[in-house]
Amino acid sequence: MAPDLTVVTIAVALPFVAAVLAPLLHRALGELTGYAGAFVAAASFGLLVTQVDSPGTVGASWVPALDVGIQFTVDGWGLLFALLASGIGALVFTYSARYMRGGDGLARYYAALLAFLGSILGVALASDLVFVFLFWELTSLCSFVLIGHHTADTESRYSARMAMVVTVGGGLCLLAGLLVLAVTARGVLGGVTFDVTAMIANDEAMRAALRESGLFVPALVLVVTAAAAKSAQVPLHFWLPNAMVAPTPVSAFLHSATMVKVGVYFLGRLRPLLMSPEWVLLVATLGLLTMTVGALLAVAATDTKELLAYSTASHLGLMVAAFGFDVVYGSEAGTFHLLNHALFKAPLFLVAGIVAHEAGTRTLDNLGGLWRELPVTAAITGVTALSMAGIPPFNGFYSKELLFEATYEVAHEAGGVAWLYPTVATAASVFTVVYSLKFLAIFVGERRAPVADVHRPPVALVAPPAVLAAAAAVVSVAPQLAVDAIVQSAVEATAVDEVLLEVGLPTHVSPPVAMSAVAVLGGIATYPFTGRLAAVIGRGVDAPVPVRPRGWYDWIVSTTEVTSARFGPFVHSGLLRTYVTWVAAAASLLALAGFTATEGTPEVGGIAVPLSVAVVLMIAVLAGVAVTTAPSHVASVLTLSILGFMLAIFFILASAPDLALTQLVVETLVLLIFLLVLQRLPSFYSDVRPLVIARDAGVSILVGTMAFVSVLLTAPTPDTDPTSVATYYTEQAVPGGGGTNVVNVILVDFRAFDTLGELLVVAVAAIAILVLVTMRTRGEEAVTEGDGDADGDADPVPDGGDSP
Repeated sequence: MAPDLTVVTIAVALPFVAAVLAPLLHRALGELTGYAGAFVAAASFGLLVTQVDSPGTVGASWVPALDVGIQFTVDGWGLLFALLASGIGALVFTYSARYMRGGDGLARYYAALLAFLGSILGVALASDLVFVFLFWELTSLCSFVLIGHHTADTESRYSARMAMVVTVGGGLCLLAGLLVLAVTARGVLGGVTFDVTAMIANDEAMRAALRESGLFVPALVLVVTAAAAKSAQVPLHFWLPNAMVAPTPVSAFLHSATMVKVGVYFLGRLRPLLMSPEWVLLVATLGLLTMTVGALLAVAATDTKELLAYSTASHLGLMVAAFGFDVVYGSEAGTFHLLNHALFKAPLFLVAGIVAHEAGTRTLDNLGGLWRELPVTAAITGVTALSMAGIPPFNGFYSKELLFEATYEVAHEAGGVAWLYPTVATAASVFTVVYSLKFLAIFVGERRAPVADVHRPPVALVAPPAVLAAAAAVVSVAPQLAVDAIVQSAVEATAVDEVLLEVGLPTHVSPPVAMSAVAVLGGIATYPFTGRLAAVIGRGVDAPVPVRPRGWYDWIVSTTEVTSARFGPFVHSGLLRTYVTWVAAAASLLALAGFTATEGTPEVGGIAVPLSVAVVLMIAVLAGVAVTTAPSHVASVLTLSILGFMLAIFFILASAPDLALTQLVVETLVLLIFLLVLQRLPSFYSDVRPLVIARDAGVSILVGTMAFVSVLLTAPTPDTDPTSVATYYTEQAVPGGGGTNVVNVILVDFRAFDTLGELLVVAVAAIAILVLVTMRTRGEEAVTEGDGDADGDADPVPDGGDSP
């Protein structure tokens, strides 16, 4: 049975509708708005649950000519991500209702959080690449608002900008990669298509076409870069710890369970399409590197949320690495760990919020032995922290064991340097155990420093992480239950081959089991030396070596700001002539570049020009040159009119009497108007520099070349059947123009660019006349003053501008 389009659409649209109504909800409900958000998230969750047994793709057309439509694919992988987002979202909204009590900007906060939920659901379920990109960018926009929630705080604004720059930059890479895939799909699937499910269904043909065109590696690099930016992979991991300035519910929702997993999700989605040796080398290596770097930085962290942020980056690296391996265990590890990580990391962030809320500090050195005052929170932390460490039998162990299986199998088959995969994975897991025990020591360790009186947290703060910890405990006790319920179908959507996932505690010794034992025992043995290890890592991070990603980010941003400050006055000089020059030159260059890229070649052979036409056009050219050398305004206008009348005669000779009549009427009126206005204009404005003349001449030649080439490339060739052109317009009027009347479509749609060009010419001429008339009122005596403007023009106006 196919999924219900209406149900899926409502599930995705409901959070957006609630986001629009959030200000009204906040006005009516006040601080209870969080519970309304929880109801919306729970409603989306319930609607999606009804579609679990109805896999398939449904949608409606939006732009038929481009095969763009509102299309959703309901499968195990998309549902797993969507159910996690909506389910955890309901708990986060409930937590927010109590945690954010008394805060400022709550209407904006809940609106952004609801819109973010809708964006995540869109990314998870959309199968049209246009909508995937739209929802992808909406997640970045919403996270910018949420990270910068404390608008008066400098660090909050800085972190929000950093997250926006990195993730939106990755979004641009995603756009380029998706366009490459869409262009390739056009050739493979026989038409323009943005349907990612169709691409995956024809994965072999798509890979062959990409390789044949030389676009496989560029597409792979673009997609992986986009995913790395969104999922905080090295060296783009630095924005995630800075984003922890956001309120704790935001950290729990965006930066552990949803947004940072968008990149991982998309890699899993495209894994069957792009799987190749290049994919394994790039994705698996990137993931294991991030897993290791994130774990080391988490060990050195001194703040609870900072530790969890770096650990999130490390676990994201684990998932990326898993999807990078071309063995069955790869998709199993990546998919199962997406679930397990959400179940233990989101409650840990909520626990960090409880500790900060009740103990008044997030500094790890000042926290310890809180189990006496917070026994329930300590129990939640025990389950989730041990799961994060991968200690058996907790749920994190099972997916990490699958990663060890994948690394060992790849190394066993490839040999040589591939043995670095299991070695690095094991070493990173040792540090994972260390930082997990470091976080657990907040509750089970000795009291390290006096803290304020710790009170029991309200139920609204404890219940959400308790629910997630209970879910993690259920998966720990019965992992196969979770596999059968949702994980198996998600594995099938991301796997290259059919697989059947079976998990449980190991019953015999194997290399992956030995790797797990080394990781657990090694982490426990290393934990007493955490202080020394953190000091060594800290010295490495603070070393004066230009390899720190955040340092490069700050340098690039500051350099860009300085360059913009210097370049801005040069471009925005206040002179209309400068603006026209930039626009005309840029448009002409872009047009010529487009012609060159498409290898357009003018076909001018065989054109017979009658002698009468040649004479008329020669006189027009001479008149155009004479305009520039005329000794007075009157002579210039009269010479210009000769050019206009020659064009009218040309239209007559070309059998276009209607155009000739229009040209004659317009030319006569323009001549009369100019002659009437001339007596009101000064006879002399200023001395013009030779460089200005050369620049204007160059721009004029460039614009003329662009127009000339455009006409040659678009005009019919001499042997073209005139009726074929008319037939094309009539046949394409309705399907291409979207109209019902052929004449109206031709006038409104096909001639749109022609009309735009005419309006541009008229607008430029009107601005020039307005400037001339305005300058007359400022006196001719100022013509020699202030001739040092930014673009080299002589400026007769004392205030430095020639605009009114």
